Amino acid sequence: MKTVRNVIKIDEEKCDGCGVCIPTCPEQSLKIVNGKARLVSETYCDGLGACIDVCPQGAITVEEREAEESDEEAVRQHPTERSMALMHGRAPADMSYPPVISSALSHWPIQLMLVHPRAPFFEDADLMVVADCVPFAYANFHQDFLKGKSVVIGCPKFDDTQSYEKKLTELFRQSNVRCVTVVNMEVPCCYGLHFLVQSALQVSGKNIPIEQVTISVKGERKR
Repeated sequence: MKTVRNVIKIDEEKCDGCGVCIPTCPEQSLKIVNGKARLVSETYCDGLGACIDVCPQGAITVEEREAEESDEEAVRQHPTERSMALMHGRAPADMSYPPVISSALSHWPIQLMLVHPRAPFFEDADLMVVADCVPFAYANFHQDFLKGKSVVIGCPKFDDTQSYEKKLTELFRQSNVRCVTVVNMEVPCCYGLHFLVQSALQVSGKNIPIEQVTISVKGERKR
């Protein structure tokens, strides 16, 4: 039976089919059809407009008009695309998954205390000396820093820095490292890693270009 009540209205000119509104509708009364959001059935829409505020294009409003009465029982029995898809073992159309990111690590071990200074993966390498907190703070570490590089990690505050300096000095002497990038956190204790590498380069007598990158505690690249 029809009655005058509130029902959502979708402006097709504004709607870009992003689908943000779909999961916000408790009644699952919305669906993307031909690149536009559509009302599946007037009986599913309660007219409260939970989808309005989330629409980035402002394409959804509520209008008062003659429409079929809202039917809660019909909503409960309504098989949504999500439930049907899950029932048949496939992902719903509005369910997205982040892409799988492959590791860019090319060798093992990576802990500075464990690596051998004449390991073959250091020969003619672009070397990264990284504070061990960095990969946890900087989400895109593998994509932005590690690809095509050799890496050693360590903590200049809690580890044996004298041992680190000796190991790095020997590494620089024995391997034809092309360049060094030091990646440290912005906290004061972490800057010691850069000075440690500089000291090892000086003792080794090698003239190797060195770059320093600092990561904030919020995971942002500072420089």
